[in-house]
Amino acid sequence: GGKDRRSGLILTIPLCLEQTSMDELSVTLDYLLSIPSEKCKARGFTVIVDGRKSQWNVVKTVVLMLQNVVPAEVSLVCVVKPDEFWDKKVTHFCFWKEKDRLGFEVILVSANKLTRYIEPCQLTEDFGGTLTYDHMDWLNKRLVFEKFTKESTSLLDELALINNGSDKGSQQEKERSIDLNFLPSVDPETVLQTGHELLSELQQRRFNGSDGGVSWSPMDDELLAQPQVMKLLDSLREQYTRYQEVCRQRSKRTQLEEIQQKVMQVVNWLEGPGSEQLRTQWGIGDSIRASQALQQKHEEIESQHSEWFAVYVELNQQIAALLNAGDEEDLVELKALQQQLSDVCYRQASQLEFRQNLLQAALEFHSVAQDLSQQLDGLLGMLCVDVAPADGASIQQTLKLLEEKLKSVDSGLQGLREKGQSLLDQISNQASWAYGKDVTIENKENVDHIQGVMEDMQLRKQRCEDMVDVRRLKMLQMVQLFKCEEDAAQAVEWLSELLDALLKTHIRLGDDAQETKVLLEKHRKFVDVAQSTYDYGRQLLQATVVLCQSLRCTSRSSGDTLPRLNRVWKQFTVTSDERVHRLETAVAFHSSAEKILQECPEQPEAFNEVEQFDEIEAVGKSLLDRLTVPVVYPDGSEQYFGSPSDMASAAEHIREKMKLVSLKKQQLRQPEATTPDS
Repeated sequence: GGKDRRSGLILTIPLCLEQTSMDELSVTLDYLLSIPSEKCKARGFTVIVDGRKSQWNVVKTVVLMLQNVVPAEVSLVCVVKPDEFWDKKVTHFCFWKEKDRLGFEVILVSANKLTRYIEPCQLTEDFGGTLTYDHMDWLNKRLVFEKFTKESTSLLDELALINNGSDKGSQQEKERSIDLNFLPSVDPETVLQTGHELLSELQQRRFNGSDGGVSWSPMDDELLAQPQVMKLLDSLREQYTRYQEVCRQRSKRTQLEEIQQKVMQVVNWLEGPGSEQLRTQWGIGDSIRASQALQQKHEEIESQHSEWFAVYVELNQQIAALLNAGDEEDLVELKALQQQLSDVCYRQASQLEFRQNLLQAALEFHSVAQDLSQQLDGLLGMLCVDVAPADGASIQQTLKLLEEKLKSVDSGLQGLREKGQSLLDQISNQASWAYGKDVTIENKENVDHIQGVMEDMQLRKQRCEDMVDVRRLKMLQMVQLFKCEEDAAQAVEWLSELLDALLKTHIRLGDDAQETKVLLEKHRKFVDVAQSTYDYGRQLLQATVVLCQSLRCTSRSSGDTLPRLNRVWKQFTVTSDERVHRLETAVAFHSSAEKILQECPEQPEAFNEVEQFDEIEAVGKSLLDRLTVPVVYPDGSEQYFGSPSDMASAAEHIREKMKLVSLKKQQLRQPEATTPDS
């Protein structure tokens, strides 16, 4: 890769200790000298014979051989001598003696002094220079270049033969020529890729530096290889493009013939066995199981058709691809094939879809009919069982469930009508693709079956509705009966609570006459509430008697609630009477006591009668005695007002007031006692 000062190329011949074959060396030199261009050769060569590891005789032989191999091109031969030099006189004498005969100058030089004749940048590291050179890399590239040149040249000949053969003769000759030479011996894509990689590597090394950062100049052989590679690549691309077009045309013709054959196979099957399978399928079944069996049979037919439809899809894609890239002469034929294939396949697919939809509609119709029949059976079974609920809530729940079932039946019947009408509409359109076959009989059977199912369900639903109306009336009466019983029991409970409140909280007698009168008035209102509650309970119990008679059943409350109501009411009236008596006595006591206590002492004549004081004391004692007496009910049971402490508090207040009256009495008697003494 280096150059001398005259721009001539430098040829380095490294010699080794082993025996050097002059024949191999001669062949190698011939090959190396064939690489540079004539222009480079004209500038001459500088040959470096590295004899540091060889014998003088070998070096001499190599130098003499250069005269025969490259006599005109060699301008200078530099023999690099070893440190232990040969006999100087002998060597000098020999080279000097042969100078005129050799035709070039030969000098002996040490490796470190070689730079006197060649620039260091043009010498490799072996000779103390800085020129970057990798012999194995160079050798690999030459091998790739030689292989590429050989393969591309051979491939160009083959492709030219194939392409030229396809341009001559008739159609039959074209086919024969292409058949005989259709496949090249090597893959054009691989050769092209190898050429591109080689060219890229050559061009890259032209501009990139070496790993050491020193600028590297490409060898002339590499510069020379670039245009050769580019020229070969251009020729290959041209011939390969023509070759691809030849292959494409042949493939298109073969594909067109295969498509025609497959199209006729699809059309013949669909219009033959495929159509015959559909002609035999018309029924819809009379139950879910029958419809499912027909669906399964139809799925088998669809499965057979799907295989041919898959072929149709593939053929349609192939035809579309040919239409996009086809010649004018093929367009008409391709479009006709595509149209014929599409018409047959779409017609058959439409018939399959129609049949599938019809069977699906029939299955849905029978499914809805079966569900509706089960709902009607459940509703009828519920209506046939006598109603024996435990309470009003269970009756309400049963009534709600009954209404929900009836509503579900209504919805199911409406759905059945919709499914049936949809199925009838589809059946009416069935004759449009019957291939001329009269399907009136089959359709009439299907129509009669559908209408018969809908009419039967309508009649069953009407019978259930009539029974539901009767059951609803009875259950509403029972709800009312339970409600009356519950309310009557509640009235008894309320009356018991009023009685309990009367005994436990209505215990005060008042601190004076006014307060006692207010308590008496409140008690009367309290009694009115109890009276209304009792009357309400009586009315409810009377209503239960009427409802029981209507339902022809015995009320549970007639022997329980009414006696309880009467017993509680008796107890309440007795307690109320006692309360009224105590309040009235308290009013009389407070009124008389307050009247005496409020009289002025200056009017003693108003208290002259002792009977008034005695009467007040008698009333007070009577009231105190009554507070200690329990209320005795008709059944002999007893009950006290309030707690003993409550009664003691009320009695204490009465006693205090009695003490005041007694004191007043004594005060009035004192003046009477002092009058005789005065």
